[in-house]
Amino acid sequence: MLDIVGKRYWFFLISALVIIPGLIAMMVSMARFGTPLRLSIDFTGGALMELQFQQPVAPGDVRAVFVAHDYSDTMVQTTVDQRTVLVRSKPLDSATKVLIQDELREKFGPLTELRYEFVGPTVGREVTRSAALAVLAAAGAIIMYLIFAFRSVPNAIRYGICAVAAMIHDILVAVGVFSILGLALGWEVDALFLTAILTVIGFSVQDTIVVFDRIRENIPKCRGEPFELVVNRSLLETLHRSLATQLNAIFVLIAIFFFGGATMKQFVTVLIVGLLSGTYSSICNAVPLLVVWEKNEIGQFFARLRGRPAQA
Repeated sequence: MLDIVGKRYWFFLISALVIIPGLIAMMVSMARFGTPLRLSIDFTGGALMELQFQQPVAPGDVRAVFVAHDYSDTMVQTTVDQRTVLVRSKPLDSATKVLIQDELREKFGPLTELRYEFVGPTVGREVTRSAALAVLAAAGAIIMYLIFAFRSVPNAIRYGICAVAAMIHDILVAVGVFSILGLALGWEVDALFLTAILTVIGFSVQDTIVVFDRIRENIPKCRGEPFELVVNRSLLETLHRSLATQLNAIFVLIAIFFFGGATMKQFVTVLIVGLLSGTYSSICNAVPLLVVWEKNEIGQFFARLRGRPAQA
């Protein structure tokens, strides 16, 4: 039988090797930009420009012109027809604005500027704070639910805390990877990023609970067997289901990544990273953490550091 739980410290090490670079990137971003992630105009505000061309244009082609001038978070959408676009970007100085419009005329023909104005952020501090509070409330609800749902097994609270620990792992991985991409590729956080993170949290907890539920079923059936063996067996019994479910979702997201347009890439990337992390953490972190807690391995580790004999 494949011993996944027995290799738990290798899995913890892999998680640390993924999370630590992300934490370093967030510290670098904090030093450079004042925030752990580069913020887009959704958070900082910017410029709103409505342009009308004499021929139909594709929003992606118009956006490419702005991206070429280092305005990577620009959003372009058509309005009344295919010849009129609404461009939302960071504030443009007069010289850059003229330069970009000249380039647009060169590529798409004559254009008319219908309006140009500065706008405030669409995602303010209150919305960001509400999202953080929603995550904390969700974590509390998950713990309470698992305590109730797993009340028939010993130490039900451990299941809730391990599920939340895996959820925090997934958030750190997704945010850390995005912070690295922000430094490397100039990616910036927008309103869709918050949506993606909340979606990742949902997927992460769902997969973890599937495994925990099988452990709950197997504990009465396997009385007398070591807890570690019961957990490993439960993990293997749900492994196929976990992988099949998550991989199907990931395949869909990969297709959207390649064919969904430039404005969707960052949103889809966060979801792909989050789902991969969620699949990994539910199998390799959440369940092994239960075994570590059950065997008091953390207490034994600190006992050895203090030079005292370890107690099982």
